[in-house]
Amino acid sequence: MEYENDDKYKAIDKYVKEKLSENRYMHSISVMNRALEFAKQYGANEQDAIYAGLIHDVAKEVPKNQRVLLAEELGIELDEIEKEATALIHAKIGAYIARNTFGLNDEICDAIRTHTTGCANMTLLQKIIYLADFTSEDRSFDGAKEVYEMAKKNLDEALLYALKISIIDVMNEGGFVHPDGVAAYNYLLLNKRKKGE
Repeated sequence: MEYENDDKYKAIDKYVKEKLSENRYMHSISVMNRALEFAKQYGANEQDAIYAGLIHDVAKEVPKNQRVLLAEELGIELDEIEKEATALIHAKIGAYIARNTFGLNDEICDAIRTHTTGCANMTLLQKIIYLADFTSEDRSFDGAKEVYEMAKKNLDEALLYALKISIIDVMNEGGFVHPDGVAAYNYLLLNKRKKGE
């Protein structure tokens, strides 16, 4: 494909491949492909979608006992929920790597930072990366295919449903629901109600 000749793409791909297991790397490729698909459909910057999708999970395999320490060493602020639910931290570390190692723009870094929790008033790229991660071809959990079909018709409806699934799953597992996820859900629901949908 055309982007494979891009030097920045090659550098990111090499870095991600070195940092992740084969399965996680293949997931990143799947997310990148899904992000590109959504970017083409909804008119987002395709290069930004490719970069964000490829690098979104670059810090996913940082060992659990090192996540908080690494974030602190990098000067990344963590809230109390992230310090407890350390799996969330990879998104902030990933955004840091994207900015500081590859000079990626704020919009890409914001999409990486919020790809796990979402946030209120998400940009088009943030929605695309969240949903690309949720619906990538390698996903087999309940709701992934349904959300993908929804996303091909309406990103906000798909995002609202994906957030609902995620929040309920976390609650059913007795985990912490990050306030950003709740804010994302409420923001979308309020907008839907204002439009009378």
